[in-house]
Amino acid sequence: MTWDWSAVADFMPRFWDGVLVTLQVLVLGSLISFSLGLVWALAFRAPSRFVRWPVHVLTEFIRTTPLLVQLFFLYFVLPEWGVQFSALTTGTIAIGLHYSTYTAQVYRAGIDAVPRGQWEAAKALSLPAHRTWSAVILPQAIRRITPALGNYVIAMLKDTPLLAAIGVLELLQQSRLESASTFQYTEPLTVIGIAFILIAYPASLLVRSLERRLVR
Repeated sequence: MTWDWSAVADFMPRFWDGVLVTLQVLVLGSLISFSLGLVWALAFRAPSRFVRWPVHVLTEFIRTTPLLVQLFFLYFVLPEWGVQFSALTTGTIAIGLHYSTYTAQVYRAGIDAVPRGQWEAAKALSLPAHRTWSAVILPQAIRRITPALGNYVIAMLKDTPLLAAIGVLELLQQSRLESASTFQYTEPLTVIGIAFILIAYPASLLVRSLERRLVR
């Protein structure tokens, strides 16, 4: 086996297209995950059990089923019910929804870690509920959990190759298409492996740096 640099050069146009799609899924999926995770976390603290229990059952179901199964369900089953999206949209929604159930637990832990005195102080000042959450509780909770949320972004990046199963043209799917047309598998797969390292490792260092800064 010999390394063929011309195969790498031929793969580059597909590679950059794959990088763009992967980063698009990562950014939008993270926004869905963080936003929806906060909604789940607040629903966990709802005064009515008719809100808490359905949310608890739904999030546990999503957390305990594989992301790949959820991808297939959203992409192949929902169209039979008249709900259909593109492969890219479906993959982004699936990865954001899946990880929102994990970020919800992170949010819940951060909220529970806020000292009880902060709640009592807000009550003593007669702050309305929305001001208590937006001005007192959530700023302190989010500061505590930011490193953990960053780790889930890295985890989402490593799960984006699963989207190739429904035809999303991210990095892995682009390498598979290139290999199928040239019958050269080593170079495209090696290039995307290095790309994931070059994206994930600096992100990991950034999360660690942010964690140390927040601790101080």
